Amino acid sequence: MPALPESINPTSPAWTVAPPDMPVPDRLNTWLAGLVFVAPLTLLWLGSNVTGWAVLALGIAFSYLLLTNYALLHEATHGNLRSTSRANYWLEVVTGLLFPIPFTMVRNTHQGHHQHNRTDGELFDLYYPQDNLIIKYVRWYGILCGFFWPLVPLGALVYALFTGPLTKTFRHDGANEYFFGKNRAATVRAVRLELLLIIAFFAALFWLLDLRWQNTLVLYACFSVNWSTRQYVSHAFSKRDIVEGAWNIKHISPMSWLLLHGEYDLNHHRHPEISWFYLSRLCKPEDDRPIYWRQYWKQWLGPRPNLEPEHKPADP
Repeated sequence: MPALPESINPTSPAWTVAPPDMPVPDRLNTWLAGLVFVAPLTLLWLGSNVTGWAVLALGIAFSYLLLTNYALLHEATHGNLRSTSRANYWLEVVTGLLFPIPFTMVRNTHQGHHQHNRTDGELFDLYYPQDNLIIKYVRWYGILCGFFWPLVPLGALVYALFTGPLTKTFRHDGANEYFFGKNRAATVRAVRLELLLIIAFFAALFWLLDLRWQNTLVLYACFSVNWSTRQYVSHAFSKRDIVEGAWNIKHISPMSWLLLHGEYDLNHHRHPEISWFYLSRLCKPEDDRPIYWRQYWKQWLGPRPNLEPEHKPADP
């Protein structure tokens, strides 16, 4: 592992600006974004020209490519996909097309995640005595069974069409008001325009590539399961702390690169302004490193009783 630059001290307070010796890898990120844009399109076309188990095999490959695409999407939400804001925005719009989700929406909701991590609003893995356990278990196993992803594009559509009612509903809901309750006209307009771009993009894909909707649905179903089941593995049963409530997970090297070091989620929460390229360098010797598969299977045991007090949301 490369030596840690002298300007970095993981025990110091989180930076607000990435240090000069950890620049955004512009060329690498651009190349990766191009690769994981073209390759999934190729698989979508192939998936519409095969039958039987071959569709499922292509779907599995498609799901892993879109994990990398989502990792790039995530980088852009922090301004780390390109070093200039304009290039970062347009490259993020491109990565959002295949997910699909409007970039402005995912940026705002993800920033809210960093402000509300492990608070009651994001407490999926733990429950209070007064909680409805049926709802808790349905929500939790819904995530693990792959039903989280469909809610994202559907939520974007509902938000674009019903912004006013959602704003009123979530105005005083701490878990969601960071996005739904604090709308600005420019944000709403951007989400709607990006959503129209996504619709036009898929209409063009189905026309130009002559895609079969059933086969395309199988490929996205594979991605739905692969993506959804990974969304909380690096937070499940971690301490209830806005920043420290995450894990650095041990993963095999090929998956680490496919996820763009996404398994170093604790390092990311400590230093969200640092590019994925450097996250593996920021571990502390005392940090726990659960093995991915053990952490993953622990989730299937179900939610646990909450034994810690809530940490209040961070200031925006």
